[in-house]
Amino acid sequence: MIKTPQREQSTWVEVDLGSIRRNLRAVLERTSTEVMVVVKANAYGHGAVPVARASMEAGASWCAVARADEALELREAGLDCPLMILGYIPPDRIGEMIENQVRLTFWDEIQARRIDSIAGDLGRTAAVHLKVDTGMSRLGVQYDRAVDLVSRLNNYPHLKLEGIFTHFARADEQDPTPTDHQEQRFREVIEELERRNLRPQLVHAANSAASLTRPSATFDLVRLGISLYGLEPSPQCPLPPDFRPALSWKSVLSQVKILPAGRGVSYGHIYTTKQEERLGTIPVGYADGYHRVSGSEVLVGGKRVPVVGRVCMDQIVVNLDQVPEARVGDEVVIIGEQQGAQYTADDLARVWNSINYEVVCAVADRVPRFYR
Repeated sequence: MIKTPQREQSTWVEVDLGSIRRNLRAVLERTSTEVMVVVKANAYGHGAVPVARASMEAGASWCAVARADEALELREAGLDCPLMILGYIPPDRIGEMIENQVRLTFWDEIQARRIDSIAGDLGRTAAVHLKVDTGMSRLGVQYDRAVDLVSRLNNYPHLKLEGIFTHFARADEQDPTPTDHQEQRFREVIEELERRNLRPQLVHAANSAASLTRPSATFDLVRLGISLYGLEPSPQCPLPPDFRPALSWKSVLSQVKILPAGRGVSYGHIYTTKQEERLGTIPVGYADGYHRVSGSEVLVGGKRVPVVGRVCMDQIVVNLDQVPEARVGDEVVIIGEQQGAQYTADDLARVWNSINYEVVCAVADRVPRFYR
């Protein structure tokens, strides 16, 4: 008997690495710029190591993560590509990152001094990227202080300023004005660095949204996040038609039963059958990342069916009146396509009052990933 996820798993994710490769190539063709693939948060729930490998095979130049352990996961898997941590590095992990040739982000002189000292003790040079705050108001040196900070880096012989970057806060919105202001501020920084012969090798600003809408901001490198996975940056910033979602989330019907009218369903009985109803139980719940929110649907037999009653830790219940042929063991699609029907991460995000990023990132580690 052939083993399949449907015979071995209660719920699972399938990731189409071919879609990852095609989405990346589409960006390479559009921008004609090197691409840094952002594989933080387990590659937005898709699996960091397989996605990073597929991306490098398809032409990516860099990988980026958010945390030290994410960087080490890639290195331990044998990925020796240029690798950058986009945010905070705990002081006690700096040496480990330098030894693993991980590029570090900094935004003040205290950090620069610390990194330089640790690199010197190791007999190494640390490659660093300066984060400039042009309007995100999160991390970064204020844009009007960035040039002065760069000019003082010659005091730190064990640092190599490899790059400088900023992050757009509203590039996925229809109104370009806020991003215009950010780009202009960043350009002024870069132009002044050029005048002083201080411009580093790499300048980068464009995220997924900016790579689609703002060719002026591609500079030397594009940081590709949500679009790599075939998901739109926002409803106001849709993807071109040649992008495809890479992730499907599936389960099975574990029981099918007919209940009489007036029967309460699941915890709290917030749902009561109105008439005789055919219900199915599915082994997926909030411990898997399926939010405890009313109003979701899944696909069974190529039709959307509603989730009824409260979402449990490991199970949900659906109404199967529209699918009388459904049987125990049948495939259930939580995100993806089935018999021409589709239920997407964006569909779930609308019900959950969230965004597609959170939907896919929230799929728990206990849900196994399968790759094709």
